[in-house]
Amino acid sequence: MASQSSTQDIMKRSIKYITYAGALAGLLLTTSCNDDFLERPPQDQISDATFWKSKEDLSKALNAVYSQLTREGIIYDDGSTDNAYAQYPWESTATIVSAGTINTNSNAGWGYTGIRRANQLIENADNIEMDAELRERFKAEARFLRTWFYWNMVLKFGDVPLVTNTLAAGEEDVARTPRKDVVDFLLSELTAVAEVLPVMYGGGESNEKGRVTKGAALALKARILLNEASPRFNTGGDATKWKAVADAAQEVMALGYSLFTVNAETGKDLEDDYAKWVDFADAEDERNFRLGLRSYEKLFHQQYEGNSEVILDRQFIMQVDPQWNNTYLLPSVLNGWSSVTPTQNLVNAYGNYKTGGPANVLTPEKRAELYLNDDPAFANEYKNRDPRFYASIMFNGNPWNALEDGYTFTWQIGGSNNSQTGYNFRKLVDPQARRENIDSHANIILLRYAEILLTYAEAMNEFGGPDATVYAALNQIRERAGMPAVDESVYNTKESLRELIRNERRVELALEGQRYMDIRRWEIAPQVMQTVYDIRNRLVQARVWDDRLYLMPVPQAQIDLSDNILTQNTGY
Repeated sequence: MASQSSTQDIMKRSIKYITYAGALAGLLLTTSCNDDFLERPPQDQISDATFWKSKEDLSKALNAVYSQLTREGIIYDDGSTDNAYAQYPWESTATIVSAGTINTNSNAGWGYTGIRRANQLIENADNIEMDAELRERFKAEARFLRTWFYWNMVLKFGDVPLVTNTLAAGEEDVARTPRKDVVDFLLSELTAVAEVLPVMYGGGESNEKGRVTKGAALALKARILLNEASPRFNTGGDATKWKAVADAAQEVMALGYSLFTVNAETGKDLEDDYAKWVDFADAEDERNFRLGLRSYEKLFHQQYEGNSEVILDRQFIMQVDPQWNNTYLLPSVLNGWSSVTPTQNLVNAYGNYKTGGPANVLTPEKRAELYLNDDPAFANEYKNRDPRFYASIMFNGNPWNALEDGYTFTWQIGGSNNSQTGYNFRKLVDPQARRENIDSHANIILLRYAEILLTYAEAMNEFGGPDATVYAALNQIRERAGMPAVDESVYNTKESLRELIRNERRVELALEGQRYMDIRRWEIAPQVMQTVYDIRNRLVQARVWDDRLYLMPVPQAQIDLSDNILTQNTGY
């Protein structure tokens, strides 16, 4: 009779063999539920030999890779930062990541399902008789998606096993590849597939909008290069790395993308009264403010999905495959859960609409005093703010008739599914879906042109300091939002403009998942990951930063399944 330890070893090996030995049903239909650290699901229904026969098979397999793109989980990346508080630990690891208490029993994003699916497609595509040009494009799409999945893993864990082929039984225990080698591979892949992918798709079978484009490959390349040029990874201060970022961003800027704008308000939007909140100089000033607000908020709504600013988005099918941002972000009175809510720190980051500079914010003690005494002066802090503030944050008194007739936000203290901070997010909520009594079905934007402009501005400023092209990139974003142009007499040094760019990036990309990378690459996480208090200055979440949190722990279960070939990150 086998010993207990040898029996467990046999069982573990059996699990691994099952996950590698079968065929393709799990690839096409489901995500993995097994425990193998490379997440190969049971594939015992369709064999490789019978599946990879036609263009339709390849298209279905590619759709299965696309299905692994980020869903609503992107908002929890912000919940892991100083931008937001994620109050439910059963929804994500953001609660314990932000608190600094994550441990090896948790999984903050380790997963190989999408990578495995992409590898299988790339390996089997050449066996299919079909148009050669289309086959190469399908493979390029899969290579991009594999790169996307790997980059999100590298951001969280650093070194990860780089697997570019389907593993056979006995090959499943793979050591972690040095981070630099993985990043070099990802950048080379993006350069290669950018030569194959089209700039846009015309529509129709195999050419549907929403597929990966040349712009997406170059934009992801710029994002990765930006991270690698930043202080945490560019310890020698190599300026040429910043120039490479700017060059990559310029390649995207040459492809014809533009910031989304609306040129008129319609319907319920006209009923929102902002005269209470902004001291408008005249009718033209009010129009500028209102169109800035609407242009920014509507670029995320289903009505305008696929607009001129979108480089890559996660596609959803109306009422069939909804995303849940309306539920996750709205308060209980609007049938929401307040899962992820803004911090006061984020609210403070939105500047002054009239001056273009920072807002005058209250001390926590003064804010609490005014709120608790129901003093009308409490509202003054929310006046004359960046239009993106009104488009992004639900604060006491914020009107939103498009969501519900006569609606203004009032913080509901206590009870289930209410904000703990005093604010809810308005950004990413689709009011039309709310009126239709369904959850949002708007596509989730993963890459957009505003990020590219911010990337270019940051890179060029770090490369050579302020110049006309840096100001121009920033002003495109600010003017779309209704904000004044950058005051070049104030922001006239690399250091002062750096702070403006960083804040501009924060408010423009809030709730889009980029803050997680930013506070780590800039090495400011120890300063900004502070304990969260509500508008009454009462404790919401104690936060403790430890430098181990620059990386997440490799789940111990994955280390165990690898026979300890996987190693743990420092500090865990």
